[in-house]
Amino acid sequence: MELAHSLLLNEEVCGQLGDHQRAAFIFEWLSFLKRLLPTADRVEMKQNQKNLVDQLTRVLMGSPGPPTRQLLSQCFALLYKIGDPFLATITIDKCNDIIRSRDDSPSFLPTRLAAIACLGAIYEQLGRLLGKTFSTVVANLMKTLKSAESQGRYEIMLSIEKILRGLGPSALPCHRDVYKVARICLTDRAMPVRCAAAKCLLELQREAVFLWTSELENMANICFRAFEGSNYDVRVIVSKLLGTILATALMAKQGTAPRQGPWRSSLEEVMALLWGGFLRGGGGGSFLRASGDMLKRGSSVSRDVRVGITQACVVFISCLGSKWLEYNFMTLLALVLELVSYPRVIQNPAEAACCRCCISFILRATVGRLLGERSQVLAAKEICRVIAKQKMAVDATLSDSNMENRLSATDVAVSQHILVCTLQELGSLILGLGSTAESLLQDPSAGLLDAVTSVLLDPSAVARLTAAWCLRCVSVAVPAQAAGLMDRCLERLTALKSCPEAVAGYSAAIAALLGAVQHCPLGIPHAKGKVVLGLAEDLLRSASQNSRLALQRTQGGWLLLSALMTLGPAVMVHHLPRVLLLWKCTFPLSIQELHSECGRGDAFTWQVMLEGRAGALCAMKSFFLHCRDLMNDEVIGRLLAPLTCAIALLTQLPALIKCYGTQVKNASVMFRLRIYEVLSLLPPKSYEESFGILMKQLLSDLTGLESPECTGLTLLLSFCHTSDAPLLGLATSDTDHLFIEEQLHSGSGAGAGSLEHDPFTIHQLPLDVPLPLPPSCCLSQATVQLFGLLFPHMAGAQSTQILDQFSNSLRQLKASRQQNAHIHMASALCCGLKCLGSGHRGLLPEDVRKPALRLLLGALESGSEPLRCAAAEGLARLVQAADDAAFTVSVTQINFDKLKLVRDAASRSGHALALGTLYRYMGGISSPQHLNACVGILFTLSQDSTAPEVQVWALHSLSLLIDCAGAMSHAHVKPTFSLVLRLLLTVPSAQVEVLQSLGRCLNALITTLGPDLQAEGPFRSLCLMGCAVMQDSSDCLLQAQAISCLQQLHMFAPRYVDLSSLVPCLCGILLDYSVLANLCSSYLSLRRAVVACLRQLAQREAVEVSEHAVTLVKDLPRRDNSLLDITIKEIGLEGALFSLLDRESDLQLCQDLRETLSHMLGSMAMAKLSHWLKLCKDVLSASAAETATAAAVETYQEEEGGDRADDDSIYTCMAESGSPFSHPRWSTRVFATECVCRIIAQCESGDPAHFDMALAQERRLQESAADFLVLHLADLIRMAFMAATDPSKPLRISGLQMLLVIIHKFAALPEPEFPGHVLLEQYQANVGAALRPAFTADTPPDVTAKACQVCSAWIASGVVSDLVDLRRVHILLTSSLGKVQAVKEVQSQLYNESTITMESLAVLKAWAEVYIVAAQSPKQDEKPAWLLQPSDPSAQPPVNPAGNGLLRLVQADLSTLSRLWLAALQDHALLNLPHEYAVQLPATGGTFYTAETAEQARRHYSSSWAAILHATALWLNSMGFIVLDEGPANLSRPVTPTSMGQSTSLASIRSPEDINAERFYLILGISMEFLCSPHSDSQMENITYCLHTLHALFDVPWPRSKIGNDQKWPWTNRSS
Repeated sequence: MELAHSLLLNEEVCGQLGDHQRAAFIFEWLSFLKRLLPTADRVEMKQNQKNLVDQLTRVLMGSPGPPTRQLLSQCFALLYKIGDPFLATITIDKCNDIIRSRDDSPSFLPTRLAAIACLGAIYEQLGRLLGKTFSTVVANLMKTLKSAESQGRYEIMLSIEKILRGLGPSALPCHRDVYKVARICLTDRAMPVRCAAAKCLLELQREAVFLWTSELENMANICFRAFEGSNYDVRVIVSKLLGTILATALMAKQGTAPRQGPWRSSLEEVMALLWGGFLRGGGGGSFLRASGDMLKRGSSVSRDVRVGITQACVVFISCLGSKWLEYNFMTLLALVLELVSYPRVIQNPAEAACCRCCISFILRATVGRLLGERSQVLAAKEICRVIAKQKMAVDATLSDSNMENRLSATDVAVSQHILVCTLQELGSLILGLGSTAESLLQDPSAGLLDAVTSVLLDPSAVARLTAAWCLRCVSVAVPAQAAGLMDRCLERLTALKSCPEAVAGYSAAIAALLGAVQHCPLGIPHAKGKVVLGLAEDLLRSASQNSRLALQRTQGGWLLLSALMTLGPAVMVHHLPRVLLLWKCTFPLSIQELHSECGRGDAFTWQVMLEGRAGALCAMKSFFLHCRDLMNDEVIGRLLAPLTCAIALLTQLPALIKCYGTQVKNASVMFRLRIYEVLSLLPPKSYEESFGILMKQLLSDLTGLESPECTGLTLLLSFCHTSDAPLLGLATSDTDHLFIEEQLHSGSGAGAGSLEHDPFTIHQLPLDVPLPLPPSCCLSQATVQLFGLLFPHMAGAQSTQILDQFSNSLRQLKASRQQNAHIHMASALCCGLKCLGSGHRGLLPEDVRKPALRLLLGALESGSEPLRCAAAEGLARLVQAADDAAFTVSVTQINFDKLKLVRDAASRSGHALALGTLYRYMGGISSPQHLNACVGILFTLSQDSTAPEVQVWALHSLSLLIDCAGAMSHAHVKPTFSLVLRLLLTVPSAQVEVLQSLGRCLNALITTLGPDLQAEGPFRSLCLMGCAVMQDSSDCLLQAQAISCLQQLHMFAPRYVDLSSLVPCLCGILLDYSVLANLCSSYLSLRRAVVACLRQLAQREAVEVSEHAVTLVKDLPRRDNSLLDITIKEIGLEGALFSLLDRESDLQLCQDLRETLSHMLGSMAMAKLSHWLKLCKDVLSASAAETATAAAVETYQEEEGGDRADDDSIYTCMAESGSPFSHPRWSTRVFATECVCRIIAQCESGDPAHFDMALAQERRLQESAADFLVLHLADLIRMAFMAATDPSKPLRISGLQMLLVIIHKFAALPEPEFPGHVLLEQYQANVGAALRPAFTADTPPDVTAKACQVCSAWIASGVVSDLVDLRRVHILLTSSLGKVQAVKEVQSQLYNESTITMESLAVLKAWAEVYIVAAQSPKQDEKPAWLLQPSDPSAQPPVNPAGNGLLRLVQADLSTLSRLWLAALQDHALLNLPHEYAVQLPATGGTFYTAETAEQARRHYSSSWAAILHATALWLNSMGFIVLDEGPANLSRPVTPTSMGQSTSLASIRSPEDINAERFYLILGISMEFLCSPHSDSQMENITYCLHTLHALFDVPWPRSKIGNDQKWPWTNRSS
């Protein structure tokens, strides 16, 4: 291929090559020519232009493939742009002649397509330089379009789009003609043609004013028709077209179109157009003129249309921008919510749920992505007003007795759907805002909590449940609200137990709040669990007292118990006996009692009973999921009795359903679902005696087809291997449209998920709003799961009988019913084989293999893609379970034989896939002969161009086979490379599925070769050529595959990947979508691939990546990306990645972005210190303008003769104008503070001048470009202050941590201009101001704990020399000590008791660290001389003023501290006892922990005990172990039960010797126990503390004499 790297084509070499090699050679030459032309010498170019044109023309006439013709057209255009443009007319005439040619043979088609592509590229580059020749060209293309096949129509639309782009306003004469043909192609039967037509119209609308004026309504109707039967790609591009046109119509550019006249569009008219399509589809007619009768017609609109219109609405709002959205949100919200006011969209629950999903997607994709935090708070307030207004309307309707004033049932339903949509968005907003939402909750004008809690009494179940979920979001975002909300709901539920809506609503709210505790580290008070359990018991006991409330009380009681389980074993261990009793009383005590009760009751009684038992089973399920530690043999044994009766009840359900009808049938579905879910979580051996009943019921469910709507992807997706997902057509799985696109794949009758389908999901772990599918669909999934769990435990004869029953049932069914049954049965068998293969239960009996194989082979030939994938996976599991080489060979041979016989595409596809999956779980292929045979067959199928579906599946199977074979496939690498490259160069670009399969093959080949790609050979160049072909594709998934291949190639052979071309390409893809139009790439997989590749590149060559990104400015077209170069130049690639991080929501992508930035920071921060610090400062200071709470901390210097300013005098300032970041979110700011801490740590291991001001200033004078961290100390303090005083709690903690790092690193740095002072001394007031907010009464305990750590570090650092200044921070610790002494009633109601332990120990540890410094300061001779001078002239100078001054501050509280330290040490000693001594723990807990929270408290003691131990030893050392009779300390809380202090009456009984001995052995025991235990490197600090403790302990005579006189010590018996 190196011979192709020349300006002119080496025709001699090219002529000696075969056809396929010649095509690759020409492609490589064109690729090189494309790179060469922009940099070539113009003189030389003009000299060779004629020869080049001749060669390119010969390539044009040589039937080039799709990638080659794209390169050819680009080379033609570049050549004429750089050389003589007037010679282009010759090529244009030649192309026109080719297009007019009457040769319709297939061999001539590639030449015609290449000519069409060349015309588009030439006009795109030269544009108006070609004069008016475009009219002839466009007319020729449109004439050819009428008789062209799909490839021709596709290329013509793309070519016209390029012509329009190149000509701009000059193409005005042909705009109408282009519009006429493009609108026809927009509804073409070929999806690629629709995409190309949409792109053409998107370009046309830039200049064609009539598209968004007079033709606006027609354009909307055409787009609606284009959505019908569309695929994902069509929906994306057509929605972009429709949204852009509507946005242009609303906000027309000045000077382009006047806003007067009849064509001025308002927001109401635009939304009416969209909702008209949502209601009517593409049926035509004017929605604005439609009558009310027209809207009530029963014709349905396809979900394709509704999903497309939803995406178009998002594009419309995004094009208008965040500012427009902020100013017009009130109006827009009303118009969006108006959608659910039409009866046609809420005519049944499934349609209503789908409509709600569409509205939620619109709000989430706009409000959630476009608005900053302040704007989101304003939007939330507006949503609260809508909720309150709708709830008032519903309440007025229900309470008004005047029938004329009451709303109709339809109006009430509309209000309920509006409530659901607004509550979902409100909850999502609060979750995103996090702790910054606290101001919103406290704003009385918003009335958020009152508005949400009022919906808990709504008559609609889904509205009540959504309100409960919204309260859960409030609790997760602001944990301080959890306990208060729970108390409020408990109180209201107790008071309104006679109202069914109140029972259902408030029980759901309490359950949701309990589920939120899983996401709140601070928890809730332990006593809340006991209160909830008591209320649940009361509801269940009183359910039978009132038939009107029986159902709600039963469901509410079990819902509370199910949610209570989420608090975990630490809480449930205290309540387990009561819960076990409830489960026992819910079910019959024996089978005889079960049979007797079946003859009693009516339909309502059985409905309540089944709902109650289903709720009890759901509580069991929650117990098994969250309290696994409590599931011992005794508990399982006690649960088996009710479970046995529940299983026996399954046999009675058919009779009950027959007797009582639908009412009981619906309850029975939920009961069966719950029993299946519970049994799936238990060991099957525990209920082995019930296998017969269960299997009979499972077979009935699988073959009875009670839920035919639960088919396809809904059921089979979990049983298909993840690597086979591309075959299922799930292009939406890695997109931002996943939420809305799922509505198209949820099954024909299943509808969208909704909370009312399963209220028990309200307390589950995921934060997103639960959207469970209908119970019948979930029952199918649970049936399959339980069957798979039980199947391995069945005897061989039983398994054979079951599979034979499957086959017999299938033979009795026809058409769609047979396929539905086949899906259920194949899914169940796949699940069973998976459990069998992974359980290693031995070989699968031969008599079971045959019926299983027969069932799976039948599924392989199904017309359903998911069923074929599941069957192939099932065959792999079957071979794994059989573990028999002969059986594997026989299955392979069966597939060979089938492929020879079958001719339909579905059967060939299934058997082809089976060849690649058979060895998936066998550890590889052991037989080269089988590998050769499989590869040969797959090669043949892959080249069958008449069946693209077969090509896709065969190529995918080939990639699996290459991966599985490993090194054994090396013999097939070369022919496979040839096949892949040949197909990449010849497959039409419209067949993207085939190209994507080729990309997977190329990826597998690169993985197989690995480091061998570094060696000389053709493979590396073939890889690069294949990647180049895929990179040039317009398909996003194919581009993502190309990037992944290049990433792998860079890993194995980094020297051969050209970063100068790859990095700009990556940045162009990524930043083109993120920085400009607020529109992200629709394919999340493409963004993931780009960022993952950048992350890998930054690991090795971060500097090169950053430099190459700048070249992107020159490459991108200026018209659409005029802002991109400004962004890159100002903030660099790293700044653009910060901006993207702030916009992204995908967790994996955000993690990759953080890692990429971390790698770049690690490689570049030292060289670009100012740049990185300014970047982080911009991110943090941008939020100051948004919240007006962050303050910029300026350098605080004391002027001579001036008064020292108070902390409160520090002024605040807004963000600097012109910040490149717009309102970054709190998570981005947290990452910025972490980056600053990393920079500080990195500088620590670098140049010493980073932490030496004098040296840094000297070096700066010598070299002006030199930059050192100490010179940016003011900025560091400024950033730490802004973060530490932010409303966001995570950011406050990050800011305090950053301040702590600054204190540790800069405390000892002297100020060269003021000898005797340190640098940080001028920031005393700033540090105090940053710390003070953390000690307010409403501050969360974890923030206060972190602030205590900063306080102790600041005081102990020695920076502060003046006692007046020292007291500013000291008073904060003193106030915290007061809270430690007093029982904190307020806090105990907000958080779990373990938070009191955390905060108390943090305060005691901080005091301990301060006391250690104060006590040791007289002994530190190396203390600077300036610290030994009196800081207050009016004070009496002590012997050691600084050390003794600090000691005097501590001395005032030392009596209290010593007792609390001793109490904390005894708590730690008791909690550290081995488990066998757990009975010795006090029943009521210790001084700082309760018995219920002992487990949570251990980790807090483990992080605090060492410093407290050292401080206590120093105190005893200073006292000489002499007990002074100081009287009782003023402690308002008890010390420990053993009275470590002298505050109880025991002090008068026990001697001072006993008290001293107890203290001595406590300290010595803790020290020795820790030192004698194994340690990790992270515990070195604690080891040091222990050694210092022992030194202080034995520095006093009494402890030494105590050891010397104790005869129990071994060394006392030895002679001296």
